[in-house]
Amino acid sequence: MRNKIDLRKLPPLNALKGFEATTRRESVREAAEELCLTHPAVSYQIQVLEQDLGVPLFSRTGRSLVPTAEGRLLYQHVRAALEMLIEGAETVRRTRAGTPLRVQTYVTASIRWLARKLPDFVARHPDVRLQLSTCAFEWDFDESSADVGLVYCPEAPGPEYRWVPLFEYTLKPVCSPALAATLGPAPTAAKLLGLPLVEIYSEQHNWDIWFEAAQLQYLTRPAIVVDTLAVALEIALEGRGVALVNGPYAEDDLAAGRLVQPVQHQVTCPGAWGAICREDAYATERVKAFMDWLGGLGTPVPQV
Repeated sequence: MRNKIDLRKLPPLNALKGFEATTRRESVREAAEELCLTHPAVSYQIQVLEQDLGVPLFSRTGRSLVPTAEGRLLYQHVRAALEMLIEGAETVRRTRAGTPLRVQTYVTASIRWLARKLPDFVARHPDVRLQLSTCAFEWDFDESSADVGLVYCPEAPGPEYRWVPLFEYTLKPVCSPALAATLGPAPTAAKLLGLPLVEIYSEQHNWDIWFEAAQLQYLTRPAIVVDTLAVALEIALEGRGVALVNGPYAEDDLAAGRLVQPVQHQVTCPGAWGAICREDAYATERVKAFMDWLGGLGTPVPQV
């Protein structure tokens, strides 16, 4: 059994909001505006807190209010505690009936892989509403606006996250059969330099990595640079260029023969595509169900 919390040792809790805002803004006036309080009200909160702790928390330097060593030490704990309380409250709020399970991923991963599979999850879990948000440039999992993410991580995230690797980050070129035929009967990586290559400007290094692994220099940048792999694949399907795939996002087109891999050379990079959520969120039934479902869709990859 856990020991009883000695609530008598708690500082005045309401005063902590004024202390946190004042420390962060280095101004009682700005803290008061942020908290919709009066200047004297925030000053009084700080005074009450200093009396309770028996130490000064601020010193004045010109017009700025600078935290003392004790103030800086307290701020670390107060900030962490408030963030933890907010996260806990948000976790509980998101369990309310009817609240959508927020899923974050990239545009290409959504369009060409995840979106078409989501109805299967809903069929198994009709009580769970899903809200899918996509982005073109933000690669990091945004836990403030999503419960679960399908993202690429170059290495395993910290212990506060549940991470399920799904696919290796393997770079391979794809193009239309007609464009591949122009390479002749014995295509090589070097011959690809003579074709129109489509580059994604947030992943320009990928072509460099691919050619470097083939011991070639990629010096002439392409005429077409796009913002997502989904756009690059559309150009490839039209037979107008070669796209460099970094995941399972062209498998249907390859299987149907709409796209081919003109050169067998491919490169597997560190990291993996995977499902991610906070460990505390995984304890909720619907997040666990979605994470486990995603895990069942992937292919075994080494833990990164």
